Amino acid sequence: QVQLVESGGGLVQAGGSLRLSCATSGRSLSTYGWFRQAPGREREFVAAVSWSGSTTNYAESVKGRFTISREYVKDTVSLQMNILRPEDTAVYYCAATSVIGATAPRLFDYWGRGTQVTVSS
Repeated sequence: QVQLVESGGGLVQAGGSLRLSCATSGRSLSTYGWFRQAPGREREFVAAVSWSGSTTNYAESVKGRFTISREYVKDTVSLQMNILRPEDTAVYYCAATSVIGATAPRLFDYWGRGTQVTVSS
């Protein structure tokens, strides 16, 4: 059984930074991702990293500001978020799948419960 537990959300001013962590347990999967969902909107892809950590994908809206990484020793997947904007406000979810290179939410089988990120203007 795969379990994912997010942490690190909070309230930050525009232009600030936050680091989200996703503690993983159970068997290793091919792709780990971060998604977000704002009130009244569909869940959207933010970033993904391969099991090896060698391949990453980002949504256009976060390129150059967010960095996803996988840390083997701690069994975590992190999302460093810099230059945060009010439009980044959402619940952020960690997810995992056996599909290589996946970015669509429907392809991810395992999900955490989410952590709230609020960016004030």
